This record gives sequence, structure tokens and C-alpha cells, in this order.
Amino acid sequence: MSKPHQSVKNPMRRSFYETIACVPYGRVATYGQVATLAGYPGRARQVGYALAGMPEEWTLPWHRIINAQGKISPRRGNKFHLLQYELLEAEGVILMENRIDLALFLWHPEEAED
Repeated sequence: MSKPHQSVKNPMRRSFYETIACVPYGRVATYGQVATLAGYPGRARQVGYALAGMPEEWTLPWHRIINAQGKISPRRGNKFHLLQYELLEAEGVILMENRIDLALFLWHPEEAED
């Protein structure tokens, strides 16, 4: 089965999308973590731009990407951040005072997930 993000010509964006596709159910990753794992450390902002430019029909788990403080970044002009809260809570990710405990829910790709 073809993955639409594999057709992205920009290698940095393609790497970001490939990394985001690996974030498992019930876990989160930070923008900076995605950038580093994709081979582009220090490019957290570009991860945000890549997500903002992602076609709506793609099924990448965009909602699992949060900021380094464990918070969902609000979006200007839309309410996708509210949907993000709902999707994460549906996966069992607990938000306390609008913050996710990274010690509990941060994805560690080097560890085997159950």
C-alpha cells in the first residue's frame, strides 16, 4: 500500500512525515523530537510548518505531536487544537491543566512498545 507522504519531493518534509507516521497510539512526540529523529535537529518550527501544510486527506497521526512543554499548540484561525485534545484523550493520553505528562506519554522509539 502506497503512503502519500512518500511522494513529497522535499526530503526534510518527507522525513518529518515518515517520523510522524511512526508515533504509536497513546504516545506523543514533540516537534523538536520529530525534527531530531528525522535527521534535522533544531528544526522544530519546520515540523510545525510541515504539519500545517499537510493535506487533510492524509491519515498521519498529526494529533500526537505537541510542544516541548507537553502542551498542545493553539492554531490561529481554526479550532484544530480542540480536536487534538479530543483525539489524544480518546487514545488515553491524559491532560492535566492542559499539559501532558511527558514522563508518562512521550514516545521513546528506542524502547519496544507493547
